[in-house]
Amino acid sequence: MFKPAALAYTYDGSFEGLLCCVFESYQWKETPLAIHSDGEEQGLLLESKWIATDSSRAGRVLKSLPLRICPEAEELVRLGFWSCTPDKELLLLNFLYLGFTHGRKVMNMLADDTVNTLHKAVQQLRREAHLYLGFVRFSVYGPVMAAVIEPKGFVLPVIQDHFCDRFYGESFMIYDKTHRMALIHQPGQQAIIPLEEWIPPEPDAAEEEYRRLWKGFYNAIGIRERRNDRLRSSLMPKRYWKHLTEMKGSTTAVSGGKPTGSSKMLEEGAPRLGDGEVFNSQ
Repeated sequence: MFKPAALAYTYDGSFEGLLCCVFESYQWKETPLAIHSDGEEQGLLLESKWIATDSSRAGRVLKSLPLRICPEAEELVRLGFWSCTPDKELLLLNFLYLGFTHGRKVMNMLADDTVNTLHKAVQQLRREAHLYLGFVRFSVYGPVMAAVIEPKGFVLPVIQDHFCDRFYGESFMIYDKTHRMALIHQPGQQAIIPLEEWIPPEPDAAEEEYRRLWKGFYNAIGIRERRNDRLRSSLMPKRYWKHLTEMKGSTTAVSGGKPTGSSKMLEEGAPRLGDGEVFNSQ
């Protein structure tokens, strides 16, 4: 839409930061050749232009989506941002160029490579999130339930409502090891926060017994004569097996260990949100 600029935008990796990149592009009528989050490797030798996150600028761009495109555009852009598609920032910028030009029609312009790629990326994210509704395996550590996942896309915001509604009276955490983020919930409060590392504590005897019983149930309901490993791998891809209790060779669902450093989160004490602390620790 605008003249190509031989530079790369660099931002803080947040959704608001990306919206500020869109604002910058329109302000200077330039199209960067790349957009990278801070700390991400840059494949091209381009001049880097830092785009600071400004909530007022981000808000202006966000408000324009339902007004100039359609209300559904905001959800599509958010989901696209959470996806794992390569160069998603530049993809979203190009989509917004089209959207601000064509309005609502852009949502159905599937013959356009940009629109088609974005829709496929969002579809992949939604599919992965749907699978995790059934593939999350919690373990109990004192008063808290915890699970570890390693998704390709950032699925925590997509599955958040499901698990918070299902376990509204429980304190739990779902740790996204890929993106180093955690969904923390306790009755009446929930948040997605950065968490550099979390190492599950050693399970106690009761937890070990529950894992043994679950594996026994899983094996008991299977019909040996109808076993189809290829179909199982299709419906339950092997990359999910690492954190599935029933697929482990031992009774330990996740590698044991004691929480250290910033991951001292699930020692004795109830979880809490606020004051920079998520869980009480001793």
